[in-house]
Amino acid sequence: MNWLKRMRPRIARAFTSKSDAPNNLWAKCPSCEALHFHQDWEKALYVCPGCQHHRRLTATQRLQFLFDDGAFETIACADVPTDPLKFRDSRAYRDRLRDARRKTGTRDATMIGFGQLEGAAVTIAAQDFGFMGGSLGMAAGEAFISGARHAVKHRCPYIAVTAAGGARMQEGILSLMQMPRTIVAVQELRAMKLPYLVVLTDPTTGGVTASYGMLGDVHLAEPGALIGFAGPRVIEQTIKEQLPPNFQRAEYLLEHGIVDMVVHRRDLRAMLARLTRLLMPARAACERPQDTAKTAPEKAAAPIAETAANATADGAADTTADGPADMTADISAASAASAAKNAR
Repeated sequence: MNWLKRMRPRIARAFTSKSDAPNNLWAKCPSCEALHFHQDWEKALYVCPGCQHHRRLTATQRLQFLFDDGAFETIACADVPTDPLKFRDSRAYRDRLRDARRKTGTRDATMIGFGQLEGAAVTIAAQDFGFMGGSLGMAAGEAFISGARHAVKHRCPYIAVTAAGGARMQEGILSLMQMPRTIVAVQELRAMKLPYLVVLTDPTTGGVTASYGMLGDVHLAEPGALIGFAGPRVIEQTIKEQLPPNFQRAEYLLEHGIVDMVVHRRDLRAMLARLTRLLMPARAACERPQDTAKTAPEKAAAPIAETAANATADGAADTTADGPADMTADISAASAASAAKNAR
C-alpha cells in the first residue's frame, strides 16, 4: 500500500507532463480556420491552400520575399523625436512604442531595403501592420522619404508595400504633416523619371491611401486586400445605406479602375521585376553627369533661352525613344504653317 502511494504521483506526472514538441508546428488560417503544417504554410508564402487567404506579413518577411535570395541592405533613417507631444490615453505613447518595438524587432512601422530583384537594383519600403497598425508617424514618414532619396541617388526604381491603418493619432498634426512630405518625395522620383510602384496589401487605409499609397505609376494589390480611406463600417453608419458586396476589396477596386491589377503573392516578384524593366528608361540609368550635377538654384538661374533649348532637346529625345520618329517633324511643320498663316 505504501508502495502504491509513493508511485502514484510519479505515474500521474508521467501522463500529465508537458510535451517536448514545439507549440508552433501548426498554424490556423484566420479566414477558413483550417490547420496547416507551419513549414508547408511558410513555403506557400503564408497563403492558405484552401481559401487562398493572404496572411499579413511583417516588414522583414516582405523584404526577404521580394529580394533575390532574401538578401538586402537595410537603409538607415534619420532619428526623430520619440514622443514630441507627451501623449497619453489609457497608456503612455512611449510605453506603446517600447512594446511595439519589442514585439516586432523593428524601430518603427516602415522598413527600407536595398537589393536585387531578379538581378536589377531596387529600393523597397515595406510597412508592418503589426507595429501599431502600420500607422504613419514621423519615423515612418522619414523612412519613406529616405527610401525615395536613396532610389534617386542610385537611379533605381522605388517600390512601396503598404499596410497601414492611417496616420498615428498619438503624434497629432505632426503625423498629418507626413502626407505632403511623402508626396514631395514621390515628385522627386517623377522628376528623375524613376519608376514608383505601389503594392497595396491588407489593409491600406487612412492617410497612407490619401498620400503616397495612390500616387504610383502602377498600383498592384494582393487578393482580398482592404483598400480605402474610411472603413466600410464607418461609411455605412454615415450614409445609412448597405454597401455592395466586397466593397473596398482589391477585386472590387480593380473592376472600378482604382487599382491596375490584382496579383497573387506567388506571382508578385515576377510581376514587379517585369514592370521595373518596362518602366525603367535607359536614359534615366545613363543620364549624363553634367545634367544630374546641376542643382535646383542653378537651374532656376539659367537663362530662359537655355532652359527652352534644353526642354526642346529633352522633348525630342523623349519622342525619339518612346514615340514615332517623325513626330518631331510633324510638330515643326505645324508650327511653320501656323506662323505663315499669322504673317498673312
